[in-house]
Amino acid sequence: MANLRHLLPSLNNLVVFEAAGRLSSFSAAARELGMTQAAASYAIARLEEQLGLTLFLREYRRVRLSEAGQTFHADVSLGLSHIHRSAQNLRAAAIGHVTLLCSTAYAAYWMVPRMKAFREEMPDIDLRIQTSDRDLNIEGEGIPLAVRAGDPDDWPAEWANLDRQMLAEEEIYPVCGPAYLAQHTAPRDAEDLLTRSLIHLEEPFRVAPTWAEWFHSVGVESRRVPTGLQINEYVLVIQSVIEGQGIALGWHHLIEGLVARGVLVRVTEHSYRTGQNLYVTWLRDVPLSPVARQVRDWLVAQHSRA
Repeated sequence: MANLRHLLPSLNNLVVFEAAGRLSSFSAAARELGMTQAAASYAIARLEEQLGLTLFLREYRRVRLSEAGQTFHADVSLGLSHIHRSAQNLRAAAIGHVTLLCSTAYAAYWMVPRMKAFREEMPDIDLRIQTSDRDLNIEGEGIPLAVRAGDPDDWPAEWANLDRQMLAEEEIYPVCGPAYLAQHTAPRDAEDLLTRSLIHLEEPFRVAPTWAEWFHSVGVESRRVPTGLQINEYVLVIQSVIEGQGIALGWHHLIEGLVARGVLVRVTEHSYRTGQNLYVTWLRDVPLSPVARQVRDWLVAQHSRA
């Protein structure tokens, strides 16, 4: 390691090389980095001289990476992204900042009702909740923690770099609002639900259990499931139920508080357990900061009390 400084190229030259390779332009890289084109060209030339390789093929009005340049660019981009992410994590830890990625529904129905308790227990942690309709790449986004659902026996290959801790089983049952019961009798059984106004969640990016699956789990022929109001955002599904517009499937870990307060009413005893679970996840090869570990452990403890 003593000669590392002499063996490794200048970090500045590597940053210029990454930008030029990504943009296929020395001048565009210079503009992005706030330097002159001559300075960017000189940095690339110095890098090529040190490595003894041609990294770019110079063509009329454009440049492109050589074969060796493509290989080196992939490694440099990965290395710089790791350095950037590590610096972000260190900076976040220093100021007690943690970002949690989750769905809008989880943020609205699980996190928000517990934020008062979180602030009382961890007043020095700046928790930032980032919501997304899709499961983002937390490595690329520089996010330490994410809440997501998955099958423990069929964990997605793209999540192979994640560690996880279970928060809750996925348990689903039908719910309506008091406004609906004020206008209609309560369903007698699962068969009776086939005659009611059902509200359907149409997830645009994630795979979500459907009414057909719920009816199948209770032994009712799923092809008889009626069509009805279809909404692609779960928060809007629940708002429609609260307004008395029909009956929808309720995810227990999200709506148990609404049921306990009487905002929603469970209409059958049967629950469909899908075999999937809710997890808090984090990158396996990136140590969590102390404050991120505190948030993770708080999530686990809160769910275990349910």
